[in-house]
Amino acid sequence: MRMSLAQRVLLTWLFTLLFLIMLVLKLDEKAPWNWFLIFIPVWIFDTILLVMLIVKMAGRCKSGFDPRNGSQNIKKKAWYLVAMLLKLAFCLALCAKLQRFTTMKLAYVFIPLWALLIGGMVELGYNIFYVRRD
Repeated sequence: MRMSLAQRVLLTWLFTLLFLIMLVLKLDEKAPWNWFLIFIPVWIFDTILLVMLIVKMAGRCKSGFDPRNGSQNIKKKAWYLVAMLLKLAFCLALCAKLQRFTTMKLAYVFIPLWALLIGGMVELGYNIFYVRRD
């Protein structure tokens, strides 16, 4: 299943809109829902992205795959997988903190997000300043 750019953008907007509507209802105290329920659009969207990423990574295992120029590609996909897991860890920790399931300090809740942002900055710098020496 290959999604076009327009489909991906539409899907992203749809899940973002659903999440924002649920968040506003929760913050206005019109919906007494659990914080984990508020994040359902985020969980669904992340699950779709993770499945697509894992399927693409598993495609390297099929017979007839040409591994040339795949080393950089697999590193990028591995970074995307780590980034998705860091985002998931942040969302889970945030929901647990907001729902008062844990007494964890707020600074500790944000550690996965900080790691994600630092990793994103490193990748950005690498993509901007890296010059191939062939």
